[in-house]
Amino acid sequence: MYKFAIARQLATKRVITNRGDEVGRLSDLLVDENTGNIEALIVEVDAESRVIKKANLQERVIQVPYAAVTAVSDVFIVDEREITSLGSQQ
Repeated sequence: MYKFAIARQLATKRVITNRGDEVGRLSDLLVDENTGNIEALIVEVDAESRVIKKANLQERVIQVPYAAVTAVSDVFIVDEREITSLGSQQ
């Protein structure tokens, strides 16, 4: 059985790493219009985030691949390695 969430309920959910570090808040979702699959989370970063500073990211908004999401409940939990790899792509 599939479980669906209303997109409005996802708005402004916190995004944290699998180690518990704050990344930011969900701003939007990037969805493939042909398949309806979520491709990425659009995250408004927390400038004070330790993991954002470690990755040396200067952007206020980042795209986190949906494949990096390990769990969704009251927060989105993403693999920290995906966040730090974003910094190396600059």
